[in-house]
Amino acid sequence: MFVVLLFAGMRYVISGDKLFVKIFWFIPSGSAKITDIAEVKRSYNPLSSPAGSMKRLQITFVSGRVWLISPAREKEFIEELKAVNPRTSTNVHDKKGIWRILNWDI
Repeated sequence: MFVVLLFAGMRYVISGDKLFVKIFWFIPSGSAKITDIAEVKRSYNPLSSPAGSMKRLQITFVSGRVWLISPAREKEFIEELKAVNPRTSTNVHDKKGIWRILNWDI
């Protein structure tokens, strides 16, 4: 079932000041207030989470809760989060050159 969910797709929807995680594009899996996000950074953590890729974003909330997600268009996703909450710290770098292998930052 987990493999089916990965290939069916996860969707991350920003609506107003909330971030929604949806499975199969319409089944709600969770939501959080964007104003509660403290930091967004790169992660390759293999823990189970609503992410269809190993190249993930780790979202840390002010409460200490952590989400691992993998939006298709990371830069646009982060820009939308920052538009709602400019105080969110972002530490997502895409390296260039020899250290970039198969779209992974090593």
